[in-house]
Amino acid sequence: MLERLVLVDVLTFFLVFCRVGSAVMVLPGFGEAMVSPQVRLLLALAVTLVVAPVVGPALAGTPGGLEMLLITEIGVGLFVGAAARMMMSALQVAGNVIAFQTSLAGAMAFDPMSNTQTPVTGTFLSTLGLVLVFVADLHHLMLAGIVESYRLFVPGQLPPIGDFAEAATRIIGDSFRVGMQLSAPFLLVGILVTVGMGLLSRLMPQVQVFFLAVPVQIMLGLLVLALTLSFAMTWFLEGFEQGLRTLYYGG
Repeated sequence: MLERLVLVDVLTFFLVFCRVGSAVMVLPGFGEAMVSPQVRLLLALAVTLVVAPVVGPALAGTPGGLEMLLITEIGVGLFVGAAARMMMSALQVAGNVIAFQTSLAGAMAFDPMSNTQTPVTGTFLSTLGLVLVFVADLHHLMLAGIVESYRLFVPGQLPPIGDFAEAATRIIGDSFRVGMQLSAPFLLVGILVTVGMGLLSRLMPQVQVFFLAVPVQIMLGLLVLALTLSFAMTWFLEGFEQGLRTLYYGG
């Protein structure tokens, strides 16, 4: 009898670890390539130790085969982590738009979020946004969302694939909207510079507009970035927090 109870406890812990571990592996900040797998594994084990006693009773009598349980738990964990990461993509959208409007699209830098080379403005905004998420303690909300997922997605039941697809579509759309809102001042300045250079080229054809436009775009872009950065990041953090609360708590 004792051995059976121990086996049930070990199995419950393992199932909780599957969901928590898969979520931690892709959550922003925790699942970055610069964070060693050992650190992510230890964090997942630590969170599982805290979460397992709370959600363990719900898993103890879960019907279904072990293989199906593993697949569903890992799938739910990946969705929970990937949803938060998709919300962070708003900064990449804004960074790319800003790069094109300020003639900095050719200035590439390594982005630790996407693990690729991206325009320097996108890398800057992504890194800054990730730091501010931790400074504002929003990573606590992400970890709490893992626990809350046991209320939304009951273990042993097939995950709602249709709801997953709908939520992913909504999150991507909201992220694109927020990214365009963050880059709206740069779009306005870019249009004004383009129109102004077009008029100058018509009035003074001998002026080399291209060589004049690029420095003007860079200087104005950096000025606008300095003036709007604090407001833009505050807007992003509010949208990120609201997105997490809507996803995990329904509002």
